[in-house]
Amino acid sequence: MSSDQAVVADPPAFPMDRGCPYHPPAGYAELRQDGPVTRAKLFDGREVWVVTGYEEARRLLVDPRLSSDRSRPDFPVLVPRMAAAKLVALVGMDPPEHDIQRRMLIGNFTVRRANALRPDIERIVGERIDAVLAHGPDAAVDLVPEFALPIPSTVICELLGVPYDDHEFFEEQTRLMVIATSTAEQAAAASRALVGYFDELITRKQASPGQGLLDELIRERLETGQLSREDLATIAMFLLVAGHETTANMLALSVLALLEHPEQQARLVADPAGRAPGATEELLRFLSVADEIQRIAADDIEVGGVVIRSGEGVYLPTAAANRTAATFPDPDVLDIGRVPRGHLAFGYGIHQCIGQNLARVELEIGLRELFRRIPTLRLAEPLATLGAKPGGSVQGVYRLPVTW
Repeated sequence: MSSDQAVVADPPAFPMDRGCPYHPPAGYAELRQDGPVTRAKLFDGREVWVVTGYEEARRLLVDPRLSSDRSRPDFPVLVPRMAAAKLVALVGMDPPEHDIQRRMLIGNFTVRRANALRPDIERIVGERIDAVLAHGPDAAVDLVPEFALPIPSTVICELLGVPYDDHEFFEEQTRLMVIATSTAEQAAAASRALVGYFDELITRKQASPGQGLLDELIRERLETGQLSREDLATIAMFLLVAGHETTANMLALSVLALLEHPEQQARLVADPAGRAPGATEELLRFLSVADEIQRIAADDIEVGGVVIRSGEGVYLPTAAANRTAATFPDPDVLDIGRVPRGHLAFGYGIHQCIGQNLARVELEIGLRELFRRIPTLRLAEPLATLGAKPGGSVQGVYRLPVTW
């Protein structure tokens, strides 16, 4: 089938909102009925390809004919704020520039490095659970600001060498950059504010060096001329934003999903240490919070019975791929005993999330310790009152009130 033949009369709007925070939008199933690769329409009227099939997504994610270059003027954006706050570092680059930056950073995000951070992460998680318990069982505690957000925020600050005292500032700027409801002006201003913050922090660190990754990059890359000051500030901003926003949403949504599936919660409570690693992988598949991966075709590509033409936009929603029944039997069932090998929650190929090992450790320890220490945890409000973040954002909830 040609791309012309595959165009439907009235393509659905994209991105799509979730009705339930932990399930994909209902529209994904409707898209899938038209084939694993079909058309949708963005806010500006542009039509793009949406890939809902697992095998097709996996194939395309390693196809060099799909470009990640967000500096291209024709690169497709889901919502207006994306055009103003483009995170060009790493995820928004093609080789060879992408490969150069990734090699600079990858040694700090290996499995070995993530495991070496376990004692520090266990300390941070323990302190946050202490703070939750200090409220007492009769109070409704919001786990987003008390648990889910501060854990990855503290971890990435310690890794980078960023003062955690500044967390309210950078968390607010991050929110303005990534939430779909921000205007282009708000997102652009937030991006400038964060780059300016890191430019100033680089100056302070040059005068008084520390031990974080940012200090290492200043010493080994900036002062040797391998990185410009602007590029270093942009990379640092990317690591800070990506290092806490996605994991924070994943932690909150994981807790919510478990509380809404009491039989799975009971399995984790019965064996927190043994079940937490597997539960983490299944929840990554089941929730797929970093849902929309975007690309643009640099050449014609035939896939899934259609031809994607050069210059056409492509979206690969991981929540659709990770709910493909042929790859994951009973995909809409949460089963923490499942071994969901090959899920695409962190993407695939050269752009696979550089921080995935760190995120896994944070999620595993956070879930293990929370349900070990507070086994009777339960929602303090009905699920319907929580809502879900809009499509075009990292998926999650704004609030997670609990009691025990």
